[in-house]
Amino acid sequence: MSKLSTKGFWEVVARLILRNKIIILVLIVLTTLFLSSQWKNMRFAFTEANLLPNDHEVNITYNKFLDIFGEEGNLIVIGVKDPSLFTVKKFNAWNRLSESFKYYDEVETVLSIKDLQKLVKNTEEQKFDMEPFIKDSLTSLEEIDTLQKQLFQQYPFYDNFLFNKETRTIRTAIYLKKDIVNTAARKDFIIDILETNVKTFENEYNLDVRVSGMPYIRTLNSKNIMGEIGMFIGAALFVTSFIFFLFFRSFRATLIALVVVSFGVMWTFGIIGLLGYEINVLTALIPPLIIVIGIPNCIFLINKYQREVKLHGNKVKSLQRVITKIGNATLMTNVTTASGFATFIFTQSTLLKEFGVVASLSIISIFVLSILIIPIIYTFLPHPKDRHLNHLNRRWTSGFVNWMSRMVKERRITIYLVAVSLLTVSLIGISQIKISGSLIEDMPKNTEFFKDIRFFESEFNGIMPLEIMIDTKRKKGVMKLSTLKRMNELEELIFETPQLSRPVSVVSLVKYSKQAYYNGNPKYYQLPTSQENSFILSYAKNSSTEADLLKSFVDSTGRYARITTFMKDIGTDKMERIEENLQTEINKLFPAEKFNVIITGKALVFQKGTTYLVKNLAISLSLAILLIALFMAYMFRSLRMIVVSLIPNLLPLVITAGLMGYLGVPIKPSTILVFSIAFGISVDDTIHFLAKYRQELQANNWKIKKSVYGALRETGVSMFYTSIVLFFGFSVFTLSSFGGTVALGALVSATLLFAMLSNLLLLPSLLLSLEKSIANKETLKEPSIKIIPDEDDSEEDTTSKI
Repeated sequence: MSKLSTKGFWEVVARLILRNKIIILVLIVLTTLFLSSQWKNMRFAFTEANLLPNDHEVNITYNKFLDIFGEEGNLIVIGVKDPSLFTVKKFNAWNRLSESFKYYDEVETVLSIKDLQKLVKNTEEQKFDMEPFIKDSLTSLEEIDTLQKQLFQQYPFYDNFLFNKETRTIRTAIYLKKDIVNTAARKDFIIDILETNVKTFENEYNLDVRVSGMPYIRTLNSKNIMGEIGMFIGAALFVTSFIFFLFFRSFRATLIALVVVSFGVMWTFGIIGLLGYEINVLTALIPPLIIVIGIPNCIFLINKYQREVKLHGNKVKSLQRVITKIGNATLMTNVTTASGFATFIFTQSTLLKEFGVVASLSIISIFVLSILIIPIIYTFLPHPKDRHLNHLNRRWTSGFVNWMSRMVKERRITIYLVAVSLLTVSLIGISQIKISGSLIEDMPKNTEFFKDIRFFESEFNGIMPLEIMIDTKRKKGVMKLSTLKRMNELEELIFETPQLSRPVSVVSLVKYSKQAYYNGNPKYYQLPTSQENSFILSYAKNSSTEADLLKSFVDSTGRYARITTFMKDIGTDKMERIEENLQTEINKLFPAEKFNVIITGKALVFQKGTTYLVKNLAISLSLAILLIALFMAYMFRSLRMIVVSLIPNLLPLVITAGLMGYLGVPIKPSTILVFSIAFGISVDDTIHFLAKYRQELQANNWKIKKSVYGALRETGVSMFYTSIVLFFGFSVFTLSSFGGTVALGALVSATLLFAMLSNLLLLPSLLLSLEKSIANKETLKEPSIKIIPDEDDSEEDTTSKI
């Protein structure tokens, strides 16, 4: 837009708003009611965040595994580590508790100590029979001792699955039906049935029951997210409104600001529901984000209104000038902030794409609400009293501005030295940043379910499923002895890897069959020789019970086999080394022309997703910088001004990245967001400052020093106000129990604080040092968009038209 058209546009907007205030308020209420009606479509995420695009090779591989073997994340485990469990009363009670879960519709099967079967050789019929270890309730300690001896010494097939023979820890495996694992029915079962029954058992028998498994973890995690949304919104409203009140000392102005951001939050939830998106750990952050970002809009608009009222006392004229003078600047800053979030739309990750869409739409919405509601409400309110305007004359604000001016004038070299030093130190810190692909790292550490995760990691070497699928490329290829031997060698490597649990596969079942053939002697728990294989296999073919066991390890055609292990919570670097070691062994054992072997599982998919996001971080941030640079090029029409404006906004990002390296904060999905968010917000201050600087140059006949200090005086206090609100607003996320959310809040707050100092000290210093090459009529052309109208732009009193 040209200077004239920009001025004319906002004058038309001002007239429309102030002349049609009742209609606009009705439209806002109707829109809010419509969006509120969409809340019913909101749903909380029942699956892990898939950070990869649907067509990514890792996702394709994982989905192929699911097509053959079904959902692999449907296991819930309950466990007890207590010597007193091995008494008649408590042990029978534990078996009854485990048995009780079999009768719920949500449960596919339950495996407990009472369900364990001995594979017994039937010589007459030349087949294997299954006999239970426990035929009925145990009646004596002798029976329990015998059971322990059999389990812990004679039958290694079950070791590390339902018990740990070293620590005597017992657990029960509850497999949910695969079609309800990713639905609300899973939550109802876990919260209303599982937790209630376990708690009752604990209280009655004085035993500490541990519960875990991916469905349980996901449910409790979602429950925590739901609980924190209200806390974040309440904390953000309290902190930002309190700071707002300290600045303005007006309950009226504070209440107006709260009305605006409250409508913004309602619209945000409505947008989520309207688009049918899930509420997950990222989208849950948007409502409080809108409060934090919306309050600075209110500060700029209300501050301008009060300044205008103090200047000439005409309320309607003041409101008209708020819209014409501040409307464009506020729009530009909201657009740049929205652009920072919108870059996530291009990451190809559904999780980040949805976050980017909702956040950017919500930021534009809060601008629309601010520019409409604030002027309209003030038309119904009386003239501000003198006490409402006292904050405009505070001495400390003048002292703050004088300090900034003195630093820029007298300590410019010091500012440059500090900036270069921080840059150098930060680059060293960046080299120390690590990448984290852990599924549970961000989960709340002080919760019982997180402690239970660590318990099962310690007792059973992890709960994160890692799967290896072997395609023999021919029907019944799995049961060939040569294939079983290859699988056994691979399992030995898995067993020797301390971060992985003892693997379970058809190999274990074949070893168990040989042990059964030799009358249960544990020394024969090994693969059969080629001579033994034929007659052991003949027993297995006649055994329907063994065929049932095979279903878990081999597909119906006998072509595909799976090796299941569980992984501890480890970092991406360790996971990559384990994957590399496994892949090396696979390449050696399974020739590509005969076998196709894939490594997959939820833990691996998440780790690969994190790596993918890190690669996309550079793309997302570069895109944000490019978009905003193009935006500023269109506004200022000066390449040199773009370079100068980007420096003070990129430096804080580098400093924050350096801090992450020194403090050991890894790059992960939550912290990846920091840079694009912070850049999109911090550049707002630069736009305000440069727009005012451009205006001062024209007003002062291109006298650079006078213009820089004039811009600093005019914008310094507002930038300080908004930065403080943003700093403390984002700090509310440090109240979270999720490590990633805490890191996000702390890092964005720190970045915005650095950005404020950079824009108030480094930016004016650069303008003064490069004055000859930047500030002249040739290089600093008339801007395409008039961000802040000149003082005489609005001198015509348009109030008569309103």
